[in-house]
Amino acid sequence: MKFTQFLKSKGASASIFMGIFYAVCMLGIFLPGYTAIPGNIDRLPIAIVNDDKGEYGGQIAESLAEQLPFKEIEKDISNKKALEQLEENDLALVVHIPETFSADLESENVSSSIDFTMNEAAATVVSSSMTQVVSQINSQLSAQFSQQTAQGILMNFNVPEEQAKAMAETIENTYIPNVVTINDIPDGMHNNMLPMFLTMALYVGAMIAAMQLVGAFKANRGKASKTRLFIYMQLTAVLIGIVAGLASTGVAFGINDLDGELFLPIWGQQILNYWVSFNFTAIFVLLIGEAGMIVNIPILLSQTIANGATLSRDMMYAPYEWISHITPMYYSVQAYFTNIYGSASVSPYIFGLVAVGLVTMLINILIVRFFHKPLPVTKPAPTMNSTEVQA
Repeated sequence: MKFTQFLKSKGASASIFMGIFYAVCMLGIFLPGYTAIPGNIDRLPIAIVNDDKGEYGGQIAESLAEQLPFKEIEKDISNKKALEQLEENDLALVVHIPETFSADLESENVSSSIDFTMNEAAATVVSSSMTQVVSQINSQLSAQFSQQTAQGILMNFNVPEEQAKAMAETIENTYIPNVVTINDIPDGMHNNMLPMFLTMALYVGAMIAAMQLVGAFKANRGKASKTRLFIYMQLTAVLIGIVAGLASTGVAFGINDLDGELFLPIWGQQILNYWVSFNFTAIFVLLIGEAGMIVNIPILLSQTIANGATLSRDMMYAPYEWISHITPMYYSVQAYFTNIYGSASVSPYIFGLVAVGLVTMLINILIVRFFHKPLPVTKPAPTMNSTEVQA
């Protein structure tokens, strides 16, 4: 056989195609998706709550609204409501000007402060961007307030040395920022990315299993009804989810410092993840056979951006945001962020994951019903025992 003949063989030509296809898909999906960083940071919603009863709070609130690089700034909201929305990641930052701000600013013995509250149990880019923004704002505010205080104090010259030192301390401590972080994530990238890694660990395995189990479904046609074979596929997926979920949860607990009470909830979600991911990826394999993997690969790559681990939905471009609503990874990743690091209700994300699983299973039922023709079930030939053979 010549090399050119080998290249024309099915395996070689398929490998060449997949090499080109995967490279184009990965770069064509990842590079456009990540151009949202930092370009779409201004899409993040924040809230500025002014409870100050004096004149300075309103001025500061207006100044911050003009200077902050965000298009969506909620102002008509209470601090309690804003913090609730922050907990649920509906807001990226809450700026609270307390009611005593003006009074504290005018007092010589009390430092004024503004509260900046962020939620770490959110997309990586969101938490890191908010930290940078808050740091820049506070540097500007500290310089501004110190300058204003200096202008008031240094109107008087030739003051005694001790009094001058007291004035200098007053200038330095006029404004002290109060940065609050809720739902702290332990140091280490393995902690930030744990929700995504837990999800992808079973999704990829379920995608491969979809091809193998559908292959078993087709290979056993005629040995059992397609309804029974479909049920067998579902039961096998659940069984694999139980075993693989236990293994993946054990690895996560062995590497990450997690609360022991989370073991069963994480294991349970891993089982659900596998079953939902199997049904989701099996759609295309049931429709077009092994070629369905060509469709599953770009969908997998798209979900690595659309799952919300790095980018929030507010920052995503429209195609990725749309994908996040109909694919399983987003709901799984957000459920893990909430369950492991947050304190809000995890129910909306679990319900979303279950909904994706039920819809995709229904689609698979319809595909099997209308696209796979029934075959007559051949009963195995009866085996003859030894006495019958001797007779």
